[in-house]
Amino acid sequence: MHDRRRGRRRPARRAAARRAAGSGCGRGVLILLLALAVVLTAGGIWVLYGSSWLRVEQVEASGTQVLTPDEVLAAAAVPVGAPLISVDTDAIEDRLRQKLPRIDSVEVIRSWPHGIGLEVTERKPVLLIEKGAKFVEVDDESVRFATVAKAPEGVPLLELASGRSASLRRFGADRLLSEAVRVMGDLPESVARDTLAVQAGSYDSITLELTGDRTVVWGSAEQGAAKARTLKALMKAAPEAGRFNVSAPTAPAASGS
Repeated sequence: MHDRRRGRRRPARRAAARRAAGSGCGRGVLILLLALAVVLTAGGIWVLYGSSWLRVEQVEASGTQVLTPDEVLAAAAVPVGAPLISVDTDAIEDRLRQKLPRIDSVEVIRSWPHGIGLEVTERKPVLLIEKGAKFVEVDDESVRFATVAKAPEGVPLLELASGRSASLRRFGADRLLSEAVRVMGDLPESVARDTLAVQAGSYDSITLELTGDRTVVWGSAEQGAAKARTLKALMKAAPEAGRFNVSAPTAPAASGS
């Protein structure tokens, strides 16, 4: 009886020993994998930050039209020689917008292994405000973004109400500017191309001067889409007219020759 019990205990002991050996082997593999992960992580950090392999060596600017690439590069002040991974792209974007108001948006792109790309989109003027012998450029968001000595070709001049005008005191130059910009955004493309000046006498008295001694009485900036459609049809129906009134788009009028 005693020998039979001893015989039964031997297989159990062997199984326990195998489990213990397997557990020890599993712990060893786990430790090895953790050590390997630490080594790889440390190596990766060194490659990214400590080595000379992935550092900024080249910076390029694209998308410029009025600005030059050199102006963009100077304002961006990208730290050449710094680890590419550590370059603060948001800070570069902020610097460019602050130093070069002509820039509407910019995308800073890491170009591995050694480059930084600056993709610039410049603001485009839709109106000009005369200021002494110079001109202030205004974009489609009513932002005055640059002062230039020469008027860009094809950009209409904005003529605001006189500084002593009751309309200007009541609505303000900024309000009238925004209304004029809004009108420019609603004009048919063919009319916008022919517009020489926008006269904003008051909130509801905006007039366009076109090439060929033509005038468009637009009124307020309200119902812009309807006025644009009406003006296009009116010009087609009366191509010889010199004055078009779409201030009330349901009752337009054309006159003069």
